[in-house]
Amino acid sequence: MSEAYRLGASLYVPATNDNLSEVLSGRQFPPARSLIACTEDAVSSTDLPHAMSHIRRTLPTLPPRSHGPLRFIRPRNAEVLGQLLAMHDIDRVHGFVLPKIDTDTLGAYERQLADHDFCIMPTLETPQAMDPLGQREIRACLQGSPLSSRVLAVRIGGNDLLSMLAMKRVRGTTIYDTPVGLVIQQLVLAFRPYGFQLTAPVYDFFDDPQTLRRELAIDTAMGLVGKTAIHPMQIPVIEDGLRVSDEDLRAAREVLGATTAVFKSNGGMVEKAVHTRWAQAIIARQAIVAL
Repeated sequence: MSEAYRLGASLYVPATNDNLSEVLSGRQFPPARSLIACTEDAVSSTDLPHAMSHIRRTLPTLPPRSHGPLRFIRPRNAEVLGQLLAMHDIDRVHGFVLPKIDTDTLGAYERQLADHDFCIMPTLETPQAMDPLGQREIRACLQGSPLSSRVLAVRIGGNDLLSMLAMKRVRGTTIYDTPVGLVIQQLVLAFRPYGFQLTAPVYDFFDDPQTLRRELAIDTAMGLVGKTAIHPMQIPVIEDGLRVSDEDLRAAREVLGATTAVFKSNGGMVEKAVHTRWAQAIIARQAIVAL
């Protein structure tokens, strides 16, 4: 569970970015805990060959996995993933963000990754992810997948889900004020009890930190473990929003150290058996986010 907390603010950059090496190595934006080079929605079909050649040139310049931030590539599809896996020094990235994962698309990625040890982050952003039954079908598919042990987190593609409703993000409004807010709640219920961590979708307006902070407060209340950023300005806001409050940290320590089944804390009732998993998650999050 704790490994997913390392993601923090995940900065997306197009794979065509002129400074891709500086970005992915962590030198350009040091506060970023994780970085994702995108060859999918952020790159036009005509620019895909350039993006791939740019990645090929960038990989040898990156440090080994043991150094720098977490590094991921979002392939356009399973075929593009196969091309990436064949590149020299591809082992300098930690894994891949798999787009538009559902019961129809997962198999093609499984075949490509069968002989590799990369971690993956499937992204839920298809019509099947909008339906409670479909959500359970995707979860069962991931549970039975040979890649299940390599799922670092499941990402929620908020903009794609809104697009299916002919909607987009609105300045000053959190995603929880849209129909997709209900979808996120359903995804939490469908995936978290079964050991899958989920990350929060991006807020599109990087010049509106106030709404981003409000959305982050709900993200963490939902138990989401990280959040996509599309601009460096969002990184410190997200990292600050993911920090554990002193009150929660004290409460978590009280729960784990309690010798009685029920006790009073901060004006409320706490039950050790009921709240232990929450407390463990708080301690795990604090241990990584505080680094």
